[in-house]
Amino acid sequence: MVKDKVILGIDPGTTVLGYGIIHVQNNKLSMLSFGIVQLSKLTNQPDKLKRILDRLNGLIAEYKPDEMAIEAPFFGKNVQSMLKLGRAQGVAIASSLNHNIPFEEYSPRRIKQSITGSGNASKEQVAAMLQKLLSFEEMPKFLDATDGLAVAVCHHFSKGVGEHNKGKGKGWSSFINANPDRIKK
Repeated sequence: MVKDKVILGIDPGTTVLGYGIIHVQNNKLSMLSFGIVQLSKLTNQPDKLKRILDRLNGLIAEYKPDEMAIEAPFFGKNVQSMLKLGRAQGVAIASSLNHNIPFEEYSPRRIKQSITGSGNASKEQVAAMLQKLLSFEEMPKFLDATDGLAVAVCHHFSKGVGEHNKGKGKGWSSFINANPDRIKK
């Protein structure tokens, strides 16, 4: 088990993308950074995607995360908005893969549940709980930043088992593969 790692959390968006970076050392969490990528002034989608890619590549170069976690798609009624959000998520995932950083996805409900105990918590409730947990003083102007932080913390609390790994790591075959020395022959 890795006792020291850096996790990059992403709350994807096409107007504002939030990110949070935490350091886990011997199961103790500390915040390294959190913020946003402001995209509202860019009018065309390819420029927004390039800005996301450039900023994430810069964060990866600076903080060298061991893992990345991203908020999974949610199902909305506006197909165009879903398509744009999916593209932003895809760029974030591609950035992670391009740097050989494993990633995992978590549903918005699961993220809120892991931070506050309620899957219906507001952005403000999530931010307040993170402020207590990670001891940062000033609340950011855009709560997308604390949302990105929440994704990283959820990833840690979930031991890296998100939407992609559901069902993996459960059952006897996984136990046997993880513990070959405990099998009597």
